[in-house]
Amino acid sequence: MNGQIQKVAVITGASQGIGAGLVAAFRAQGYAVVANSRSIKPSDDPDVLAVQGDIGEPATAERIIDEGVDRFGRIDTLVNNAGVFIAKPFTDYTAADFAEKVAINLNGFFVVTQRAVARMLEQGGGHIVTVTTSLTDHANSNVPSVLASLTKGGLNAATKSLAIEYAARGIRANAVSPGIVKTPMHPVATHGALAGLHPVNRMGEISDIVSAVMYLESAPFVTGEILHVDGGQSAGH
Repeated sequence: MNGQIQKVAVITGASQGIGAGLVAAFRAQGYAVVANSRSIKPSDDPDVLAVQGDIGEPATAERIIDEGVDRFGRIDTLVNNAGVFIAKPFTDYTAADFAEKVAINLNGFFVVTQRAVARMLEQGGGHIVTVTTSLTDHANSNVPSVLASLTKGGLNAATKSLAIEYAARGIRANAVSPGIVKTPMHPVATHGALAGLHPVNRMGEISDIVSAVMYLESAPFVTGEILHVDGGQSAGH
């Protein structure tokens, strides 16, 4: 790093899709990366620390930050990318659905972000980016998703609250609010129908979301922003 301090990014949900793309993008910018998911494998890259575990369990969230600091000495950026999406009619949600959504989307966010912010305060600054969903701004009867709105909508609000609480102490907080992205979560056979849900008539690419996160990372005057990367969905239909 030519004598400069190497920055460190923590990325949850990092084993595939958007998360894997983010690991590659931060490494390309010279960051060390702490990468977490339930299924993540150890990396051959000495600047990537894989921390396996369920982010919905508080002990995992604590371990991610603790092991990252032990290995790299600091935490500069946290990307809350891990999340679960369950689309079904409201009255069909089960207690297990609710518990899973709250554990991963809210509990995981809360514990890992709280621990990261504490570290960032010691360092004098940092950046939090949370991946939410554009559905919080444009409910769609074809995609019933009250639990997504309940959890991810809460994260959008929390992002603004964090941004203001810590604005004078060098910590920024932003969110990226995607439309439907081509990831392993969506079988290829569904892509045509899913593309049609966007005004631009295509699904998002992993690179679209990664580029948005990297923009926010490089924008020191931007905080409290909910950046929609959704093919126009939140603007209307």
